[in-house]
This record gives sequence, structure tokens and C-alpha cells, in this order.
Amino acid sequence: MTTAFASARATLIALALLGAPAVQAADMQIKIDNFTFTPETIEIPVGTTVKWTNDDDIPHALAESERRFKSQALDTGDSFSFTFTTAGSYTYFCSLHPHMKGMIIVK
Repeated sequence: MTTAFASARATLIALALLGAPAVQAADMQIKIDNFTFTPETIEIPVGTTVKWTNDDDIPHALAESERRFKSQALDTGDSFSFTFTTAGSYTYFCSLHPHMKGMIIVK
């Protein structure tokens, strides 16, 4: 084994043992526009971060039915993110416009 190969191998092993970044679930985007959440219902794995972005021309605020998350009022262009660490169903709505509803299913 050459010295360069041995050194590269030792470096790779050290990186693996010292905490290479953990693989995380991909983020999911939900758009708020025209008094709707798009998509309205999503299914995601545990560990996924969902980001809602307000593309509407009026403020909206998110609230989960069981109060597991809640955002401040989001003006146009503002966003809110939440990481889902527990499996289950999460029903949410706009607390300023309660007819706006969505659901996150975490598996």
C-alpha cells in the first residue's frame, strides 16, 4: 500500500468515525396563494422540514389544530418552517382565514 493511499484511507475512516453529517429527509415547500395551501395535503417521512411561503398579497398565519406549531402573521414573501419529528397527522389552518386548511401526514 502506498503512503498516499494509506493517508487517504485513514482520512476517510476518520471522517466516517468523527461524525459525517447525518442524512436528513428532504425539505418540502408549501405555497400560500389565493387563499389556498398548495399542495393542500402532503405525506412526508419523519425528520422533514416543511416551509410555507406566503405568495398571496395579504397576510396569513398558520396554526396546527392541536397547537403543535403556530406561526406569526406572514406578510407577502414571508415564510415559516417546522420540522416534523413525530409520525402522525397534522391538520392546520390559517388563523386569520379559518376556511383555509391543510394536512401533513408524517410516516
